[in-house]
Amino acid sequence: MCFSPEADIATGIVVTAVGIDALRHVSAREQLPLATLPLVFGAHQFIETFVWWDLQGKDPAFSGADAALLYLTIAFLLPVWVPIAIRSVEASIERRRFMAVLVVVGFLVSTVLLTTIARGPVGAEIGGRYIIYEVGLPMPGFLGALYVVATCFAALASSDRWIRDYGIVNLAAVIILVWMALEGLASLWCAWAAITSVAIDLYLRSVEEFETPLSEYRSSA
Repeated sequence: MCFSPEADIATGIVVTAVGIDALRHVSAREQLPLATLPLVFGAHQFIETFVWWDLQGKDPAFSGADAALLYLTIAFLLPVWVPIAIRSVEASIERRRFMAVLVVVGFLVSTVLLTTIARGPVGAEIGGRYIIYEVGLPMPGFLGALYVVATCFAALASSDRWIRDYGIVNLAAVIILVWMALEGLASLWCAWAAITSVAIDLYLRSVEEFETPLSEYRSSA
């Protein structure tokens, strides 16, 4: 998956379909930030298709440079989006407070990352079976660690066992992806994003029958 434009298109179609189904099973407005993630992941894959075509010398209708910038913009918004999404469905007040710290960390990380690509230059090249995005980040190792903290630790802190267990699997997957190809992480991430989308859909299906709105549960906690 994500090793060619055709794979990106196929992944985008599947993940978008999963995203539509996830929205169908939203039972409370607090779930919307989480439920919309699969659709974002699906759009992410379609966008990278144009990056592939540009690097392969084809003539896409959408500029490859613009597509790379948009692709990275979405990727760099995840450190703040993910903890917000998980915090939105968290019932425990104490855990929500901890997740609020992760939201702040994610906001700072996203701000640095987005500022860096806004200043440019942004480059991309094919590195074997994935795309290497060249951004020129300051302190890439430190920023990468904070990126992982912001996007992974909220799930680990969840009081919901389903989300927490998935958080453990998610962190392990990120470590494996980094070990496999750090420079291609932004591109290879899409394979795991597809699995994450299915997990989100299954989670929303599992809580759809809850009779007590999350907001009421929090007020009584």
